[in-house]
Amino acid sequence: MRFLSDPPGYDLTYSDVFMVPSRSAVTSRLDVDLTSTDGIGTTIPLVVANMTAVSGRRMAETVARRGGVAIIPQDIPTDVVAGTVAKVKASHTVFDTPISVAPHDTVGSAVSLLTKRAHGAVVVVDEGRPVGLVGDVETAGVDRFAQVHEVMTDDLVIVAADTPPEKIFEILTGQHLSLALVCDGDRLLGVMTRKHALRSTLYQPAVDPDGHLMIGAAVGINGDVAGRAEALLAAGIDVLVVDTAHGHQDRMLTALRSVTEVRDRFTDRTGRQVPVAAGNVVSADGVRELAEAGADVIKVGVGPGAMCTTRMMTGVGRPQFSAVLECAQAAREVGVSTWADGGVRYPRDVALALAAGAGSVMVGSWFAGTYESTGNLMADAEGRAYKESFGMASARAVKMRTRDASGFERARAGLFEEGISSSRMYLDPERPSVEDLIDQIISGVRSSCTYAGATNLAEFAERARVGVQSSSGYEEGRPLPVSW
Repeated sequence: MRFLSDPPGYDLTYSDVFMVPSRSAVTSRLDVDLTSTDGIGTTIPLVVANMTAVSGRRMAETVARRGGVAIIPQDIPTDVVAGTVAKVKASHTVFDTPISVAPHDTVGSAVSLLTKRAHGAVVVVDEGRPVGLVGDVETAGVDRFAQVHEVMTDDLVIVAADTPPEKIFEILTGQHLSLALVCDGDRLLGVMTRKHALRSTLYQPAVDPDGHLMIGAAVGINGDVAGRAEALLAAGIDVLVVDTAHGHQDRMLTALRSVTEVRDRFTDRTGRQVPVAAGNVVSADGVRELAEAGADVIKVGVGPGAMCTTRMMTGVGRPQFSAVLECAQAAREVGVSTWADGGVRYPRDVALALAAGAGSVMVGSWFAGTYESTGNLMADAEGRAYKESFGMASARAVKMRTRDASGFERARAGLFEEGISSSRMYLDPERPSVEDLIDQIISGVRSSCTYAGATNLAEFAERARVGVQSSSGYEEGRPLPVSW
């Protein structure tokens, strides 16, 4: 990446910079290979941040089908993580996971499940065989204690597992239906909507060496770090993240060395090298020390997250574009990669992080307001749907993380808060699913690459030309929802 002119003597964040186009021989956005340069194995450069309000089983399997990877937070008990990993690994790599109820279950129970998946339907299954569908239309105005077989529709599209996505799309379009049930004989394998059919031809799933969906998990730097790391590796995770807000400290280096020793023993036993990510840092020195301690990927970012109050509380942090730029260069010099963690609010920000040299971009709060995030869907007084989100250094997160401590210690720890404990993340009616947001992000990044004349992310980071702009320059690039 090059600046158009000498960079200023102060640090920059994403809104401070812009890219200019270069001569390009790339004729289509679909000619761009977005495989991450971080070596993890994802086919798009997106990582779901290890935030309790964001990353869980639904998020992990959905994102992995589109080529990214989600990191399960360190707050989640190890046995629960193992169960989550097993369910994700058992999920189909192409078809969405169905939600099912029995014919005599109540309409209320079906309604409570509708928002768990973006496809918005519950399959009625009788002795393993799908017999009906229940959605918003079927349940509108119905007594919640009625049984689903009384209201379900039996107008079903059932296709075999080897039916091409293009054919499923044509069938659904021809019958003016939104959902196909994918079966192996009488056994329900999954569901596919018209959008899913399109996406399955545009994205390549992120899979492990055995062909199962990828998933990562985090460990902290306190307690039995080695024991949790060993249990997570045994559960089958694909990325191990050693995570703390201040990654450039002695305790992190000790914990990281312990984790990499466990990982190396696991590799010797199984022959499978699981990458280790660690952070967060914002300086070249931090990158070099974490790399020396064994990290394969360095997480970059202190304070840019939407739920983070670190900069306002402490004055500590660094504008994210400059942090990623410096850290990515240092990482290349020592043979590791970086994840840009936090601060992205638009597709342009993701593109700029990749232009600065990040191998992937971590997304947290942006994905909190989706069907697939872990929280329960709620509605405000105007009926707008939202989910609650909170920072991982907030009092709420600390309370969860210290649940095994005494009441006194938990109360004392809760006094020290660097994050928002409750924030409403509204679902965008036009993009309520994480897949909708991924479409938007990847579309923008692909276009950025074509403007730079790059066919892959390595070329993009090399060819990108960046300039510095004023706040009015940034505002000029924002679309107007109404005329002026």
